[in-house]
Amino acid sequence: MTVTHQAARSAGIPRGRPPGRGDGGEKSGMSYAFIALYAVLTLAFGILPALYAVYLAFTDGDGGFAGFANFTKVMGDFRFLPAVEHVALYLVMWLVALVVLVTFLAIVVHAVRVRWLSRTLRFVFYLPGALAGASSVLLWLFVLDPTASPVGGLLRLMGFTSFVQVIVPANLPPVFAVIAFWTGAGGWIVIMYGALNNISHDVIEAARIDGASTVQIAWRIQLPLLRKWISYMGIMSLAAGTQLFVEPQLLSQASNAIVPNDYSLNQLAYQYAFQQNDFNGAAAISLLLLVVALALSAVFVTRGGLFERG
Repeated sequence: MTVTHQAARSAGIPRGRPPGRGDGGEKSGMSYAFIALYAVLTLAFGILPALYAVYLAFTDGDGGFAGFANFTKVMGDFRFLPAVEHVALYLVMWLVALVVLVTFLAIVVHAVRVRWLSRTLRFVFYLPGALAGASSVLLWLFVLDPTASPVGGLLRLMGFTSFVQVIVPANLPPVFAVIAFWTGAGGWIVIMYGALNNISHDVIEAARIDGASTVQIAWRIQLPLLRKWISYMGIMSLAAGTQLFVEPQLLSQASNAIVPNDYSLNQLAYQYAFQQNDFNGAAAISLLLLVVALALSAVFVTRGGLFERG
């Protein structure tokens, strides 16, 4: 009997059975079961609705082929370009703030050597994300009212004395960007913190031995190695940002239509579908949003090297 077999017998491992592989078929079956469930849900709530939206976008109300008529109709709507401008301004403000501040805060939290303080900071940052979108907006209705807000003094210092002055349409892109950052940044900080933990400690120590400062380590080592994660954050946040709906919809109801109910493209699609009974026009807006989001996501993928190996 060889030494290997003796060791296997002493460890209680049956001969002829590789360690750790006895339940391989079972695990493989469970994996296929989970994948199958995901595939069914994706097909039912993702692919089929998307295909139906494509069908609606290129047909008329009677089901006949309409070509690009629905697209030209919605793009010629006087509400379309203002909605595009509103969403574009919001996305630029939000994505810039997200990429810059989340990355900065994640690096700062990672640099904290006191374990309890680091954990506390991560919890505090993540806590606002526990609120659902609608609940968060309802909370911000009070925060944005100078007469009831805990930061009312700051709002009055900025020249706002009433809720109506704060939520005029010109102020909404930064307001929505702040709300989105408050609710979503904490989760991304935790994710970026985890990505920073994957950077080899030996690399950081070698840089310190070579005389690199904390800022140089962050700029020359951590940021380049976070590039794919930043790209991923940009893609996911872009997909969420183009679907701006809950925040302006609730503010429109709370402000007695001072905020228009067609402020964003998703709201405009909602108006087409449920106010004008024009599902074909709503589907056309949805496809336009999808094409723009895919094009911008492709920029993040190529510039961020998301699928590069190594």
